[in-house]
Amino acid sequence: MRKSLTTGGNMIILGIILLIIGLIAHIGILTTLGIIILIIGAVLAILGAMGREIGGRRHFY
Repeated sequence: MRKSLTTGGNMIILGIILLIIGLIAHIGILTTLGIIILIIGAVLAILGAMGREIGGRRHFY
């Protein structure tokens, strides 16, 4: 597996964890951060899978 997919995957997992904790504990900021990190992780994973440069780098580590 490419590192760009792994890093994006890690961000997606972190976003899901924060989203679940925020929903269970009724903490709005965690829910919001979870959604934001989930979206950013998905975008990075998709761009990395397409082989696009992210932030001036060919690979996102």
